Amino acid sequence: QVQLVESGGGLVQAGGSLRLTCIASGNTFMVNVMGWYRQAPGKQRQLVAQMTSGDRTDYADSVKGRFTISRDNAKNTVALQMNSLKPEDTAVYYCNLRNLVTSVAYWGQGTQVTVSS
Repeated sequence: QVQLVESGGGLVQAGGSLRLTCIASGNTFMVNVMGWYRQAPGKQRQLVAQMTSGDRTDYADSVKGRFTISRDNAKNTVALQMNSLKPEDTAVYYCNLRNLVTSVAYWGQGTQVTVSS
C-alpha cells in the first residue's frame, strides 16, 4: 500500500506562483511514475504533469513553459512548481503514483489551488 500526502495549495493572484509537494510513503519500491492531475468543478480529472523514476517527463499543453515537475527518488517526493498562474488553473490538484509493472495507481487527498483574476 502507498500513501500520498500533498501540500502547498492556496489562493494566489493571476501571474503568481505556487509550489505543490507530495510525499509518498509505504511500499514505494517499484518502477513508477509520479505526477499531478487536476480537476476543476464540473470537469474531468486531467493530467497536468508526470515524471517516471527514470526522469522522463510529460506535460499538458496548457501548462508547458509555466509548470515544472521534479522528483527526489531518495525522499519519495514529487513537486510541481507553478509559475505565471492563470484563473483557468484553478482546480483541486491530486498527486498520483502509478506502478508501471502492475498499473495499480494511488491518489492523494487533493489540494485546492485558486487563482484570482
